[in-house]
Formats: sequence, structure tokens, C-alpha cells
Amino acid sequence: MTKETHTTTSSITRKQLIDLLNEDLAGEYQAIIAYTVYSQVIKGAAYTDIARELELHAVEELQHAIKIAKQIDYLGGMPGVTPKPVITSNDPVEMLRADLENERATVGRYRERIRQAEALGEFGLSETLRAIIVQEQDHEIDLSAALGINVPPPIAPANKKQQNHTGNHHASR
Repeated sequence: MTKETHTTTSSITRKQLIDLLNEDLAGEYQAIIAYTVYSQVIKGAAYTDIARELELHAVEELQHAIKIAKQIDYLGGMPGVTPKPVITSNDPVEMLRADLENERATVGRYRERIRQAEALGEFGLSETLRAIIVQEQDHEIDLSAALGINVPPPIAPANKKQQNHTGNHHASR
């Protein structure tokens, strides 16, 4: 018998989940724009393959946005329409690093969102997010390979970082 530490996950409301999903949707819109722009402006023989891959990523991010919007509607909310800001640059490495950081943050947020969805008994949402994470991790692999680095770990949501420093040392399993 294991005791789970109490987090904001266990006390999340449906409305809060909708709001968080709308933030995630704004991130998906951001990714669509970034991948669309970067795939067209990234230059140089070294980036030919990744430019084509970024075009595919843009299509996959659109699919993610549609799935998230569908879940927001299912939960009784209205999907948002505003993207998060997109970083632009003339430096291909800076563009790829910005994409990689966004993917890392997305995977971290979706891991938390899965826990929140399951706390509310929204298992369909958690399965949808798991499928999205698979593609987001593939994007991380592609971007890391293009940058010649190992895939870095996901970025934990801000509230999880605080809980890890101030919370009970008996982690839940």
C-alpha cells in the first residue's frame, strides 16, 4: 500500500482542466506556425532533410491541435484561438533549439495533464494525450539529431518543480 502525496492534480476542477488545455492548444498553434515558417526559411545543405521533416511536424501539430480542441469541446469548454508567441531568427540552430525547447515543455505539460485528467476520471483525454506525447517525443528526437545532441529530459511544469523541492520525500509510484 503506497500513499500518494496530495498535489494540485487531485483537486483540479473541470474548468481548470479546460483552461490548462486551452494553454496547451495555444502551444500547439505556436508549433504549427513555427514549424511552417522554419521549414521554409531554414537554409543550407546541412538542413535540407530537417526542413522536410519540419513540414511533416507542422501537419502533426495541426492534428494535435484538433485533438486538443475536440477534448476541450467534450469537456464543455470553448477552444481558444490565440497562439503563444513564436520565436523567429535567421540562425537555423537557434530555430531548431527553440523548437526543441518547446517540445520539451510540451511533453512535460502533457505528462502533468495526463495525471490531472485521470484524477477527474477523464481517461479518454489521458489516452489522447499519451498518443500526442509519442509524436512529440519523435519531434524531440528529430530536432536533437539535427542539432547533433542527445535528447534532453522534458521540462517539468513550474508547480511540479516547487513540489519536488518542498514536498514529501516519499514519492508516489
